[in-house]
Amino acid sequence: MARWDRPGSGSTIPDWFFTAVETESTAHRVEVEECDVVYRTWGESGKRGLLFIHGMNAHSHWWDFIAPQFLADYSVAAMDLTGMGDSDYRYEYSPETYAQEIVGVLDDVGFSNDALVVAHSFGGYMAVKAANLFPDRFAGLVLVDSGIRHPDDPPPDRPQMGGRAKLYPDRETALARFRLQPPQPCENAYILEYIARHSLMAADGGWAWKFDEDLPGSMRGGERLADDYRGLTIKLGVIYGDKSELFSRRTLDYMRELVPQDFPAVAIADAQHHVFLDQPEAFVSALRDILRQLGS
Repeated sequence: MARWDRPGSGSTIPDWFFTAVETESTAHRVEVEECDVVYRTWGESGKRGLLFIHGMNAHSHWWDFIAPQFLADYSVAAMDLTGMGDSDYRYEYSPETYAQEIVGVLDDVGFSNDALVVAHSFGGYMAVKAANLFPDRFAGLVLVDSGIRHPDDPPPDRPQMGGRAKLYPDRETALARFRLQPPQPCENAYILEYIARHSLMAADGGWAWKFDEDLPGSMRGGERLADDYRGLTIKLGVIYGDKSELFSRRTLDYMRELVPQDFPAVAIADAQHHVFLDQPEAFVSALRDILRQLGS
């Protein structure tokens, strides 16, 4: 974020945002199934581990204004799933491989098996898969607007992500084309600008987004399975947007039928699918509360 955007120059960007995004992080990489997985850490080691996982076509910088707010109580990390952010691209993707990536980061960063995971959207299901395949590797999972649709609910009517790669002639043109998926408005333009500026890479004389356009077509077995939710044995919490297109009260009720435990769930008012972009302060408050419940 440019210095002229700092408070005191007429900016309406809140102080807490700058405090968070200016907190220093350290980049790391670990090899999982012949690909490098990039992750970043904040703060000192030795505290309970807390890992943040992004959604489809996103990356670890989506958490820059959220993750540092938990340093008083946790050692914090955020990862780039392969095919997104600064991690390698694969010829083929699968939930099983993503589960290994999650565990690979937990191992490499040195988080013990009492670690907690916070995962948004697509990343949430990859974390559910990891919890099924490696049930003793972490202790709790907070799903952020991520669940499984009731079998009687039709999927949302929207174009499939992916397709022909887009190359923009310059960075500013690309930034002007940044959009959330699924499409939604977001009143916090400063958050969108920050994320957009960390989502671009120089490519072939122009600028492109940091995700594999072939990922949707290269994903094998990505459909969400009821048995994976029935198989959850770790502690669970859910945060969702009360206006989300992808998570409804019926979704929550169906999850309560499947998951073999009671779990806390919080609906964030005036938030859509990208809950922590829409209502970041309310999200942090809700997440603190759920993490306390899962950590007890």
